[in-house]
Amino acid sequence: MNMAWKEIKKSKAKFIILGSIIFLVSFLTFIISGLANGLSQDNAALIKDLRAGHFYMNEQANETYNLSKIDPSVQENILKEHKDAAALSIQMGFVNDAEDKQHGVAFVTSTESTLFENVNPGEIVLDRSLEKDGIQVGDVLTNNQFSGEFKVIGFADQKKYSHAPVAFIHMDNYKEMYRVNTMQLLFIPGQDQPQFIDGLQSFSNDQFLNTIASYSAEQMSLNMIIWFLVAISGMLFAIFFYMMNVQKIGLYGILKAIGVKTSTLFRMMWAQMFFITAIALVLSIALSQGFNRIAPQGMPFSLTIGTTIQLSILFLIIGFIGATLSGLQIRKVEPLQAIQQGDI
Repeated sequence: MNMAWKEIKKSKAKFIILGSIIFLVSFLTFIISGLANGLSQDNAALIKDLRAGHFYMNEQANETYNLSKIDPSVQENILKEHKDAAALSIQMGFVNDAEDKQHGVAFVTSTESTLFENVNPGEIVLDRSLEKDGIQVGDVLTNNQFSGEFKVIGFADQKKYSHAPVAFIHMDNYKEMYRVNTMQLLFIPGQDQPQFIDGLQSFSNDQFLNTIASYSAEQMSLNMIIWFLVAISGMLFAIFFYMMNVQKIGLYGILKAIGVKTSTLFRMMWAQMFFITAIALVLSIALSQGFNRIAPQGMPFSLTIGTTIQLSILFLIIGFIGATLSGLQIRKVEPLQAIQQGDI
């Protein structure tokens, strides 16, 4: 450890450059991760916040929920068998306020359940984000497909679907608006394994998220960027320590000649890696968490402490692997040969 610290002080510029690069890469990774989590919540908070369970849709719907139709007799049997289950439907649409201004929403209706907001005919519960658009409890909203009016009776927190605020309405109103008599989905919470239901296809919560058109493509792109940045950090460690080791072949030869073990040289290199990475991560975590607090309210950004810790551990592991791979040449150093090479 003493040798590692002395080398850092002697070659400050090299280690500062590496630390700065690791800081920038890790900071960018934290920001993109926060954006990915924020977009995930903005895209599918309605589904992500549900208890673990399984969704069921018609096999002939080709994994497209809005083409699915649940047979009423099957629905009735499932709801009798599972008291906490619910049948639901989701459809994109809009509501008009008193000033005839349109607001895009995702209409959601369900059978009576504790999993979703329960409303009476003519009532509506909206995601709280619409409060910022001036809609208040008691306001009357309309829809061109609905003959009546909706009275706002409350707001729900973090209820988004396909980047649109959710609007919970009664089943009768939904059926009138969309001219349907069947529900699209069944959801049974608390199942470890899906139940076989003839004619229906099962999806876990995560699997169902991938049936949302924009969700999988959006998350896949952002996650690829995150993993690419993590891979870059590992390559940076490997290249940096490889170049450092090449320059110190002669020094390693002398150290081995006086009895310093190879394991001691590895520990020196690991200590340097950990020191640089720790400082870079502390700075990037502080700035990313600060950005998490000051990010504009309209920006879908969410960086949790759990995600931050996981990424930090991943960076340390990648740094350890990169430094270790670059140091494998230390094991092959022969004292006399290395000293002669250093003399040349």
